[in-house]
Amino acid sequence: MNIVFFGSDDLAAFHLEKLIEADCRISACVTQPDRPKGRGLKMGISPVKIFAQKQDILLFQPENIKDEKLQTALKELKSDLFVVIAYGKILPQSLLDIPFLCCINVHASLLPEYRGAAPINWAIIKGEKKTGISIIRMNSVMDGGDIFFQAQLPIDSEDTSATLRTKLMSLGASCLCENIHKIKQQLSQAIPQDDKKVSFAPKMTKQLGHFSWDFSAAAIHNLVRGLVPWPSAYTYFSGKILKILETELEDNISLQAHGEIIDINKDGFHVSTGKGVILIKKVHLESSKAMHARSFLAGHKIRVGDRFS
Repeated sequence: MNIVFFGSDDLAAFHLEKLIEADCRISACVTQPDRPKGRGLKMGISPVKIFAQKQDILLFQPENIKDEKLQTALKELKSDLFVVIAYGKILPQSLLDIPFLCCINVHASLLPEYRGAAPINWAIIKGEKKTGISIIRMNSVMDGGDIFFQAQLPIDSEDTSATLRTKLMSLGASCLCENIHKIKQQLSQAIPQDDKKVSFAPKMTKQLGHFSWDFSAAAIHNLVRGLVPWPSAYTYFSGKILKILETELEDNISLQAHGEIIDINKDGFHVSTGKGVILIKKVHLESSKAMHARSFLAGHKIRVGDRFS
């Protein structure tokens, strides 16, 4: 099977590597252009480009995905399948129509739930107990195509978006390699998504991380886990942003004011919330470095009874 691969980040590069290991023929890769990144504006190169160059795979980095020269070049490859994973741009219908069979996408949710850019984060933030991957036939609706295959994965109570992403990366690559040669036989068997069950997973923003201590302990815990490593859940301390990096739920009930520190021990400090108590274990104060909660308390003379705004 002749495949053109679209992808950009490390998750996409991992899937590409596994396809190569499974003896799939990758005739070309399409990835994002190199762009300046970080404070030093050092030129950023996508992991897919790095891997493709090592494997001597034909590479395209279009600024405009609708570019006619790109589409002509892709048509000349006479591919059976386009595989699209974390590419970063929506493919127009003119591209979707190029491969002989279809374009497929591996999405990190049990579609039609959590369509969009950040399904892993939102599954944790919303307190889901399970998630999974979906392999779909792409159409003009974002993540709205018919489903070829799905696999479930439980979400552990202490999973973060980082740990869950690693698990789904492995699951997605395994399922893709196992099923990619079956696509031709499954074209007529793909199952349409139920539009009544659609939910969305929009991009992460820094503003999303700002929480209120009026939230329940469970909601704060899920937000913290869902926003690791970026953009992080945060509150304010002495006018500075205080990122909350690690928490633990407690069973006890508190009648103290929301945001009040009710206990300090070797594991961190307990804070009363809108419903329940949460243990803060690791923090990162603006203009400082990430540290254990006890180190933070010691350096700022915080005591039981003090209250976060």
